[in-house]
Amino acid sequence: MTTPAPDPFETLFERGVTDGLPVVPPTRERVEAMVAGSGREADELIALVPPNFGRATVEKIAINAVMAGCRPDYLPVVIAGVEAMSEDAFDLHGVSATTNFHSPLFIVNGPARAALDINCGRGAFGPGWRANATIGRALRLIVANVGGASARTMSMSTMAHPGRYTYCMGENEEESPWESLAVEHGFGADESTVAAFAAEAPHGVYDHQSRRAKDVLITISHSLAVISNHRSTHHGDTLVVLSPEHAKMIAGEGWGKAEMRQFLWERLRTRVRDLIPGVDGGEGLPARVLAKFPHPESDDTLIPKFREPGNLKFLVAGGTAGRFSAVIPGWTFPKMSRLVIKAVHMP
Repeated sequence: MTTPAPDPFETLFERGVTDGLPVVPPTRERVEAMVAGSGREADELIALVPPNFGRATVEKIAINAVMAGCRPDYLPVVIAGVEAMSEDAFDLHGVSATTNFHSPLFIVNGPARAALDINCGRGAFGPGWRANATIGRALRLIVANVGGASARTMSMSTMAHPGRYTYCMGENEEESPWESLAVEHGFGADESTVAAFAAEAPHGVYDHQSRRAKDVLITISHSLAVISNHRSTHHGDTLVVLSPEHAKMIAGEGWGKAEMRQFLWERLRTRVRDLIPGVDGGEGLPARVLAKFPHPESDDTLIPKFREPGNLKFLVAGGTAGRFSAVIPGWTFPKMSRLVIKAVHMP
């Protein structure tokens, strides 16, 4: 009796290189075609991926992109994502090992969105789009298989969230009344970029009734106020994802990103006396911070929710119908991951 050939899907599960879902077997032909899509040499070193500082060559990136189901023309975006999340400022080691929820979110700007059919509009964080699903998944597989931070061997997250399967979207630049996230950070409008942001899941903000910019921003401020908990302070980079309807209403009254940032930062400050542990429930300022105030129980010094106004990052995404926006907390404690943007080099 002939012994059946090993099932390649089961073999890859057994080798521990999947994310719990089936992956495409990375045959030599598929990997070579994927490498060709980058226009680069297979052995070119792109980055050392934390936490194990694995060598992410073009070929290794291509292998994981094949397994994720990417098309070869997606590979330049995946490569830029690897570069972004491997930067020291992003701190992939901390993001991978934390007990917190976070996972890298990848945001695509520029012409690559249309060229690769990356969803920026209706259902931007949801399923149904091959580019979003497979680019984000490839980058997560690279974190596990090249960086060594697999869910079973490295992740210490108490709960994690579904974005650890795949977390990739594009900014809806065509519906934005402001310059894009990438342009705001110094890139040209005709450049394609990928931003890496250490993100929790999106937290929905509903405001169907407000018809003034200030009122919508006050609603958003209350959602930002409860990030981590209602008394946490000194947060770092955080995303505010505005729907086109909310964005146009706010911009229609002359508000730009700088004005929104300053308004929200000033509003999201709390008196020291209201941040003493146990007062009004739960956590408060750490003892080392309270020690700086001689009489904290009566001190009206304002402590900011965010370390600086610049920690509030804005982009526009989602469909044109629906007054829903979102806030996405970043990874702040015990260190701080910063949003990092890299250019996509198309062949």
